[in-house]
Amino acid sequence: MVVSQPTRPTRPTTSLPAAPSAPSSLPSALRGVLRARRRPGDPVPGARTAPGRDAGHDAVAAAAIYERGRRVSSHARVPETLHALRSRPDGADSLAWIGLDRPDADELTSLAAAFDLHPLAVEDAIQAHQRPKLERYGDTLFVVLRAARYVDATESVEFGELHVFVGADFVVTVRHGASPDLAAVRARLEDDPQMLARGPQAVLYAILDAVADGYAPVVAGLENDIDEIETDVLGGGTEASRRIYELSREVADFQRAVRPLRQVCSALAQGSAKYGVDEELQASLRDVADHLTEVAERVDTFRSALRDILTVNATLVAQRQNEEAKAQNEEIKKISSWAAILFAPTLVGTVYGMNFDDIPELHWAYGYPFALAAMVAVSVTLYGVFRLKRWI
Repeated sequence: MVVSQPTRPTRPTTSLPAAPSAPSSLPSALRGVLRARRRPGDPVPGARTAPGRDAGHDAVAAAAIYERGRRVSSHARVPETLHALRSRPDGADSLAWIGLDRPDADELTSLAAAFDLHPLAVEDAIQAHQRPKLERYGDTLFVVLRAARYVDATESVEFGELHVFVGADFVVTVRHGASPDLAAVRARLEDDPQMLARGPQAVLYAILDAVADGYAPVVAGLENDIDEIETDVLGGGTEASRRIYELSREVADFQRAVRPLRQVCSALAQGSAKYGVDEELQASLRDVADHLTEVAERVDTFRSALRDILTVNATLVAQRQNEEAKAQNEEIKKISSWAAILFAPTLVGTVYGMNFDDIPELHWAYGYPFALAAMVAVSVTLYGVFRLKRWI
């Protein structure tokens, strides 16, 4: 479904007070979310930082008010942004775009109270680790996106998570991770006021487009890694198995980010006619969907290629192991053959070396030459047998 551009409710001319951050002032359902998440021993509200955040981290990455596609004010804090939005004249066609970077529970729930965000969506945005999805809560659309970027230094894929709340006159983005670069998205839209003037939907589609465009370097990086692995395997490399499994896991994670996003675009497209989405925005959405389809098809080929490479690698490893085992068997045969040849004379010498008086050959004049001849005969016979069997 897609957010419509409903008629803006009449806003009071007086400014609203800053949204309270204390849980007691929030809706009961939202307070329940906080109570469910708070554990014994947690610091008091407002003192806890989000995972990965440093003390003193400012959750507000950017906040601004736009009127007819042009920025009219910028703010460093959410209450200031809310005050500026509610103070705009009626019919001014204003839009507030607030970007948050890893906010903690109290920061986000305070904002939720001001914009009447649904507690379940707020809980998802706090917890993160969600699959890409689209949900509508009343007049607000909640979208979860999984961005990805390829890190050349480590030859790995890093994933970021983005939650977008879209209302009639606001967009709130909650980012968990380094990607996507929303500053670039904001700058691009500000350079195109005509597009930004189309409202919150334009911001959502621009973000979708940025996430989809960010997949291209990932596809290129994974393709290069797979080519390198294939060359290594066919060249007889012995350390390819671990890298194949690592790449398979990265490709699977990437696939889990791309496939649900296609469903999000499909749901938005289905609601375009119902909610009267601008034609230009519909064209942008179709472009994003086409890009995602291409990426999904490439990822599917990656998984097939990795399965084939893994099969080939397993075959080559088994072949090398068989060759090594065969070589070891040949060595064992040689060692066993020579051991038998050397053991026979030793056996004869050991018997006649006991010096028993009852051995007739001990007093025979030709006993000594006979024993030597027996040793030589047995050794030559064994050598001939083993040579015939190609053991030596």
